[in-house]
Amino acid sequence: MTIPASFIQELIARADVVEIVGRYVQLKKAGANFMGLCPFHGEKSPSFSVSPTKQFYHCFGCGVHGNAIGFLMEHAGMGFVEAVHDLAGQYGMQVPEDDVSPAERARAASQRQKQATLTDVLEKAGDAYRKHLRQAPGAIEYLKGRGVSGEVAKQFGIGYAPAGWRALASVFPDYDDPLLAESGLVIVNNEEGKLSDEEAKRYDRFRDRVMFPIRNVKGECIGFGGRVLGDEKPKYLNSPETPVFSKGRELYGLYEARAAFRDKGYALVTEGYMDVVALAQLGFPNAVATLGTACTTEHVQKLFRFTESVVFSFDGDAAGRRAARKALDGALPYATDVRSIKFLFLPAEHDPDSFIREHGAEAFARFVNEATPLSRFMIEAAREGCDLTTAEGRAHMTSNVRPLWNAMPDGALKRQLLSEIATLVQLDASALSELWASTPGLRKAGGAPAQQRRHDEPPGYGDAGGDDYYPDMPPPQDYEPPRYENDSKPKFQQRKFTGKGGRRWGGKFEEPIEPLRGRGAPPSRPDVAVRLLLSNMAQWEALSHELHVMLCDLPGQHGALFTWLDSQLHEHGVQPWAALREGLRGLEFEPLAERLMSVAEAGPVPQGEEAQHLADSARELASVLDFMLEELLKKQESEAIAAFGKDPDAPGRFRAIQARRLELRARLRASGSETA
Repeated sequence: MTIPASFIQELIARADVVEIVGRYVQLKKAGANFMGLCPFHGEKSPSFSVSPTKQFYHCFGCGVHGNAIGFLMEHAGMGFVEAVHDLAGQYGMQVPEDDVSPAERARAASQRQKQATLTDVLEKAGDAYRKHLRQAPGAIEYLKGRGVSGEVAKQFGIGYAPAGWRALASVFPDYDDPLLAESGLVIVNNEEGKLSDEEAKRYDRFRDRVMFPIRNVKGECIGFGGRVLGDEKPKYLNSPETPVFSKGRELYGLYEARAAFRDKGYALVTEGYMDVVALAQLGFPNAVATLGTACTTEHVQKLFRFTESVVFSFDGDAAGRRAARKALDGALPYATDVRSIKFLFLPAEHDPDSFIREHGAEAFARFVNEATPLSRFMIEAAREGCDLTTAEGRAHMTSNVRPLWNAMPDGALKRQLLSEIATLVQLDASALSELWASTPGLRKAGGAPAQQRRHDEPPGYGDAGGDDYYPDMPPPQDYEPPRYENDSKPKFQQRKFTGKGGRRWGGKFEEPIEPLRGRGAPPSRPDVAVRLLLSNMAQWEALSHELHVMLCDLPGQHGALFTWLDSQLHEHGVQPWAALREGLRGLEFEPLAERLMSVAEAGPVPQGEEAQHLADSARELASVLDFMLEELLKKQESEAIAAFGKDPDAPGRFRAIQARRLELRARLRASGSETA
């Protein structure tokens, strides 16, 4: 959407920059202007000037300057369009949206109103939690024991949720208000839909916990994290996903740390709420934390709106290395030549708090400066388990590092890494580049190679649509349909399995698939992934962050089950199926897991064949996930095509997605499992 320049000028003329800046900075009249401490760098004497006549701000210390829109972009990390909408909303102005339908406009307005209402509810709860903290000696002692001062507790808005089941009823007289459940403050147990709304049982989600409000970049409360005072499980409890809160996009402490990013020169990403609070207490107010989930590309993108340097801090144990590997996946697409991304691994016996208390802030700062650069960590991750003294080991590393290198944006860093990787695997850089680019150009039927299409022409332009514009090769004569149920209808007659001892497929011997017990539909690909990962949970931690996100984002019970499995790994490590089964008791997806695992338990693995069984399972899982990823990429291609003409980045995004999908399809063909 293009916003008319005339509207921007009118908005700036109507907005009062003193009022906007004054909401975030304490200003005092100084002659014709107002002065205050600059929010963009640390200072003790005010050098930040705001002019009501020029409607302009300027810092004589660090040089930042701009108007009201610029301030929201710089201080709150908003994009231009977001800042315009935010400022217009404050002054009751409607941003022109001529290219948006009335229905879409009404839907957007309704969503903004709902978000504003939910943040009001959460702010009110946060005020109540802070009042409860004053009368909670146990919670106060816990915070003092962790070295948290009253000043820092106030800065982060820390509070306490009482132990009662309905403590919020004294805060919200209408305890049955649906907004309390929608905001995640109240749990409604209606016994699987058997009770009416009036009969459903309601109780507070957070009870007897120290409460950490989670704020967005504008300082609005969008959720909470609660920590128990003892050793009960779960130790930390987050708000659920709501219209205003998504833990895959938000970072704890970001609102409080923004100014410190500029002062310190980097953002420090840690693993928990208390790490952030303790680091602020000990002189590192530039720390943020992910919210009980792996670091995502959205987390990294948000951080780079405020700083050009990010340091990820992890424990030095196996769990910390796994978390760092996922953060690497999220960071690679943003590893440009002008950005710095590092990985800090603390000694196994320390977290940031204990390390600083034992060794001092200067030692920790030196430790940060000496953290592992992204380039080195990427190569370390790719060569893990590869014997580079053998051709096989070097080939294995080449395979491991290729998707990581491909994820990086083009630039000097990426090209230098190509040379370094080539040296390690004993190939010329040009030979390695040629090898990685050797996927043959696939052609549309009766047409020119896909690469020769005009850069501004949407793929499939003038075609029939559907799969017709995907340049797939025609099926071989002995084609057989997918083994797993898919959303699309089969294009060819399905053949029946024959024989008892397996069959030949693509020149490779494969075991016959065991059907689910009883009559019903064949297992879907998500079904098979559930069965294989519950049978061998160790395979989950070996998957990339992209695959984790794909599985956790599946609709319905499959996505919920994979999200639960990921949390189990973070909390308890790898567990056998027997332990997972106990943890599933009473959960909504327990019947799904039990049904699928009844197949896995149909017969014992013959003695001496355990290793082969695990290898077969790993290959089957890799095949299933490759096909699921290809379906996801097709969907993303379609979404990019739909954005042609609206989003200038859509053509480039489409080409990048299509290149990945074609590379994936070529790999499936090469493995002889493209019809799996």
